[in-house]
Amino acid sequence: MFNIIILFFLLLVCAMPVILFKSWPFGELWNITWPAVVFLVVILIGSDGFYFINRRLFQLLEKEDWPALVRYLEERIFKEGHYTHRLVRLLANTYLILSDSASVTSLENKTAIARPALVDANALIFGTARILGKDTGGAATFFFKRLNSVKTESADWVHWYYGFSLLLDRQFSAAGDQFKTLAAESKNGIITGLSAFFLAENLNKAVPRRSLEFTTAAMEGRNRLKKTFPTAASWNREVKKILNEVYTVVLSKYIHEAAIWLYERLV
Repeated sequence: MFNIIILFFLLLVCAMPVILFKSWPFGELWNITWPAVVFLVVILIGSDGFYFINRRLFQLLEKEDWPALVRYLEERIFKEGHYTHRLVRLLANTYLILSDSASVTSLENKTAIARPALVDANALIFGTARILGKDTGGAATFFFKRLNSVKTESADWVHWYYGFSLLLDRQFSAAGDQFKTLAAESKNGIITGLSAFFLAENLNKAVPRRSLEFTTAAMEGRNRLKKTFPTAASWNREVKKILNEVYTVVLSKYIHEAAIWLYERLV
């Protein structure tokens, strides 16, 4: 379909001098339009070349043949040494789809040697694998080391997963500190809502001496969130934006429970 669209515009641009001025391939209009022709040809060649080089990858993705995709990606990355952001991320995600958290950790270790920057770039995937592998202490340590090194839009999620790892590791007071800050300051609505939810539903009970502090922070976080997302429908629209990310697989239950607490519970 993409090729058909490009060819259509290519023919249209080429035909304009003939249609308007009966001049092919010369004429004033052609002198203006020929750069566009070259640009479209380059796009056509580039897109077809990219598909030809990666056609096996696209075929496996289309078939959702995850074991075969793993073998293909392992060949490209480990044997051929193509440690690219796209391939490393895709292999890590595929491992998670297959619930193979040990292989994600192995990939992380090899990537840390070959291209260390890619570990930070995919911190959410590598950290989530530790959570799924029940290594909550390791996950907390992993995310803690990256609290300041991840500068992208994922930074708030790294902070949130650090707090979540602490909670799972039963470091309740430290988890409360993390969620309290996020409920008050995060610009991400889902992070704000989840942080407030855990403060109200878990941490205020787990740390009785800080119950009032955590409950107050939760209510303030909920009120802050509802200024931006006043209804459950607006919350659900925001949720849909992240559900295609594999690292959110551990959150679906909590996102649903948080929505009930945020929009259906009176207190």
